[in-house]
Amino acid sequence: MIEVGRKYVFDFDSTLTRVEALDVLADMTLKGKSDREEVAREIQKITNLGIDGDISFTESLERRIRLLHAHRDHLPALVDELRQKISRSIAANKEFFEKFSDDIYVISCGFKEFIDPIVAEYNIPSERVFANTFEFDEEGNITGFDEENVLATHNGKIECLKNLNLEGEVQVIGDGYSDYVMREAGIADKFFAYTENVHREKAANKADHVAPNLDEFLFVNDLPRSLSYPKNRIKILLLENVHPAAFENLSEDGFSVELVKHSMSEEELIQKIRGVHVLGIRSKTQVTQKVLDAANKLLVVGAFCIGTTQIDLDYCKKKGVVVFNAPYSNTRSVVELAIGEIIMLMRSIFPRSTEIHSGQWNKTASNSREVRGKNLGIVGYGNIGKQLSILAEAMGMRVYYYDVEDTLALGNAVQCGTLEDLLNVSDVVSLHIDDNPANKNFIGEREIRQMRDGALLINLSRGFVVDIQALVNALKANKLGGAAIDVYPEEPRSNGEFRTELQGLENVILTPHIGGSTEEAQRNIADFVPNKIMDYINSGNTVDAVNFPNIRLPKQSNAHRFLHIHRNVPGIMARINEVLAKYEMNISGQYLSTDSEVGYVITDLDKEYPKELIQALKKVENTIKFRVLY
Repeated sequence: MIEVGRKYVFDFDSTLTRVEALDVLADMTLKGKSDREEVAREIQKITNLGIDGDISFTESLERRIRLLHAHRDHLPALVDELRQKISRSIAANKEFFEKFSDDIYVISCGFKEFIDPIVAEYNIPSERVFANTFEFDEEGNITGFDEENVLATHNGKIECLKNLNLEGEVQVIGDGYSDYVMREAGIADKFFAYTENVHREKAANKADHVAPNLDEFLFVNDLPRSLSYPKNRIKILLLENVHPAAFENLSEDGFSVELVKHSMSEEELIQKIRGVHVLGIRSKTQVTQKVLDAANKLLVVGAFCIGTTQIDLDYCKKKGVVVFNAPYSNTRSVVELAIGEIIMLMRSIFPRSTEIHSGQWNKTASNSREVRGKNLGIVGYGNIGKQLSILAEAMGMRVYYYDVEDTLALGNAVQCGTLEDLLNVSDVVSLHIDDNPANKNFIGEREIRQMRDGALLINLSRGFVVDIQALVNALKANKLGGAAIDVYPEEPRSNGEFRTELQGLENVILTPHIGGSTEEAQRNIADFVPNKIMDYINSGNTVDAVNFPNIRLPKQSNAHRFLHIHRNVPGIMARINEVLAKYEMNISGQYLSTDSEVGYVITDLDKEYPKELIQALKKVENTIKFRVLY
């Protein structure tokens, strides 16, 4: 007995293309006319009424063509425009259309004059395209359509599909209710509501399956596709009110994204994390071992900030979870705040401001100094420290810096051999050190004693690096002339009451961890971190990962990419390649990077692989995570 295969019936407008072709044609024909916008809106309204079945299709077609005033000469330009507007996932899966051409049909209420040349490029011949045709007058004006064509009538798609008498399971893929009616009439077995370009509730509510893209449709049917796992099935959870651009960037790339404004406790996150592939946080959410144990599908954690102490990096690595942060995106914002606070403290601006708010007029030059000619000591000469160095020198300050690593000086900055040397010489000390736990109380009573009398201290790095009680004592004793503190040993998880012993002290600037909180910085972070996440999910790149071996991979086409994360023990690569050899796989490229604990190997294969191969690779001893990219 010969098995009859499936048949796939595609709509054209807003399915194979991102647009309604007659709307595009309207833009062309109405160009330069004073009522262009009004007529275009009317055409779109009529289009939607017809698609949703609220008016007969015949009426919809007649009314639109009357408004178009189109000519035969407009059609070549229309076809060129439509070629640029193929749906993204359709274009990415061109191989499917070429391979299954004999089983693919296009049934559209559009017109063959522009559909045929588009779908021909996807190996769909004209004889499997069923659509309307235009009628022209002697001058070539489009005056109407062939009214004898069944597709020119209300629910004409039903009659068209019925006349084809297709054998086997028939699946319809389209965006509108006019596509669903073929399923409703019983002549199609399944209806997929295609929502990549437009989500029509009436169609989606009736669908057997909602397909946000063609990858989802191909995945459900176990057909060849450009991605092994549809992006819409990859769930991303963004916490702590990250910039909306992050949501937009990730959603636009096809992922399923949920945005939550607040942070979550460990218990809340344990309940929420199951089924999540990507977690995006800022500084308040703690990613602990318990959270990671509950995260059954987690691939990536994105820290939308510089610090990563809130994340258990070692346990993430053991679980095969890659962590990215934003080490550069808010550098300028932090530096500008530091510069501003240096000036404010030097000029005693805040005491003067407090006085005048309470009605006192205290015009005095006492304790008010220029920053020019003063010594700035920068502790931590990384990205922020270096940029602060440049701007401070431009204002006329003499810059000294101390770093545990031997770092090349920029401009005229002078490197100090010890922290004590820097503290002894500095009028202002600005802290820009990392979140290593060893840096707790880096500046304590002993270090403050080594500072100049009347010196200023700025901490925009980590709350725990300064002994707050020692700082309070030094300020009250006038050992220090002022301080600006943006970070604290303990910070609340949400807005509300906050107490610190620094409150109420003169010439002390207190801010609520806003060093990187500018619109520009948050927007930069919202671009940088999602790009790293997408690069890892889409291609396997781990460049700039905090806790993982870094690999930069070339893009591949017509190949399959396997990502294998394993414990770094001898013999894993040999075992992986033994499995590949057993299944006679041809390796077109292989990339390996390791650190002391894990290995990350990427293998590109240039031929089809059996499903048994996947299971065999997952069973390789010491495997942590395995993923087929495409």
